[in-house]
Amino acid sequence: MDKKPKVYDVSLTIHPDMLVWPGNPPVTVEAAKAIARGDSSNVSLLHIGTHTATHVDAPRHFIEGAPGIDSISPDVLLGEARLFQLPGVRRIDRQVLQALDLKGVSRLLLGTDNSVLLRQKELDTGYTFVTGDAARYLVETGIRLIGIDYLSIEEHQKEGRPTHHILLEAGVVIVEGLDLAGVPPGDYELLCLPLKIKDGDGAPARVLLREVS
Repeated sequence: MDKKPKVYDVSLTIHPDMLVWPGNPPVTVEAAKAIARGDSSNVSLLHIGTHTATHVDAPRHFIEGAPGIDSISPDVLLGEARLFQLPGVRRIDRQVLQALDLKGVSRLLLGTDNSVLLRQKELDTGYTFVTGDAARYLVETGIRLIGIDYLSIEEHQKEGRPTHHILLEAGVVIVEGLDLAGVPPGDYELLCLPLKIKDGDGAPARVLLREVS
């Protein structure tokens, strides 16, 4: 019998005590209906920001009037992706990316020391980030989707948010908040399914990586 390919769920579990970006809405989950209270079913009320947990940024996130999350083609969100683990690297610049084998890669995932920081309740401003120069390199090499393991791909409080602007203006999909701890580097089939919010600036997503032979 053929061995089934392993599937990694690289999505963060949404719960009220999870890390959220400072200033973004906190997560609350309340019982709108409850069997224990005599209702016929359990129904929860979820209060959450569009950039909470594992999520996808739409161009509208930083560009007024740009396309929303519902406009992103599934062709970009589903398909072969390459994961690199970069322990000990805090600043992902052009030089770091040039050292990686990106030939034929259109979906790039970057695992860093950030995956440990995701477990904390407060933001660690020393997280690993992608520089604006690296973002330009990704556009030049034809990357269509870039994913990283923290709530932002951008350096903390970077003036002008160049990394986001360069990528989003070029139509590159940004996936943030991936939990890539313990996932071996290599090629995978990516399944990234953000909520389809009309004109949304972003949306939480369930993201899976399936091994490919």
